[in-house]
Amino acid sequence: MNRRTLLASAGSLGLAGLAGCLGIAGLDSHESTPAGVEAAVRADTGYEQTEIEELGIEEELALGPYSETVVVTNHLTEHEKAVKLDPLGSVRAAVFMLLTTPQVSVAGREFNPVEEMSTAELIELVGDNYDGIDEISHEDDDEATILDQETTMSQFTATAEFEGQDLDVNMHVTEAIETDDDLLVAIAVYPQQVQSQEEDNVYALIDGIIEEADESETTESTEMAGDNSSEADLEDISEDDLEDISEDDLEDIDISEDDLAESNISEADLEDDELSDADIDLDVAVSSVSN
Repeated sequence: MNRRTLLASAGSLGLAGLAGCLGIAGLDSHESTPAGVEAAVRADTGYEQTEIEELGIEEELALGPYSETVVVTNHLTEHEKAVKLDPLGSVRAAVFMLLTTPQVSVAGREFNPVEEMSTAELIELVGDNYDGIDEISHEDDDEATILDQETTMSQFTATAEFEGQDLDVNMHVTEAIETDDDLLVAIAVYPQQVQSQEEDNVYALIDGIIEEADESETTESTEMAGDNSSEADLEDISEDDLEDISEDDLEDIDISEDDLAESNISEADLEDDELSDADIDLDVAVSSVSN
């Protein structure tokens, strides 16, 4: 699911009739503030803030002899979560995004079209923004509360490509709500295989939206891959599993002197094959298996 840059066009303004006047009024440059999700909510739902992207567009406005350039800067805050899928394994395929685009009001009139866009129009924009999303179909409408404002949140189904595999996904998108200076839209995408968990997480993330993201909490997004030997899977190995490791398996494990020093396994334990009675440091053993 490769993202293009069409979301930058959100907030394209119909201000041509005001060409020549905007600069004088200080309205020729507009920038939104990136929104985020409370850290505690991200921790509870398992989502990480992986990127805050600046999406800038410039519009050349002309009216008769007058022309000027208007700059609009949107922000997209992305959150990702790794989920286990058949047959891909652990894939960062659950995504929650917040799009903010600046309000542009002149004489009490809002010129940013996102304010009036329906969820159907917004999901079309999202679909056009990603390679590999097809067959978008409207399923249901619900109400959501964002920053104490009621708004419509619609659910859609679609197919999306991950690691060369087509998956059925659910997509949620809200109509825009107003912050102090911006318009905010929430977007969620997750595989239908994990709907029982991720649908509730979407509502929790919606409830945890804050007006300004903490950019210092952004973590680097990792490659979307179906690696069944991931760290998350290794953490599931129990001490009973370790006791069942055969002597042949142990010969293939490169346990260094440093690893032994950090554990309570003595050389005598290894020689007597008494691993089941040894006081095994689980972290060290898992690290050794992963090597």
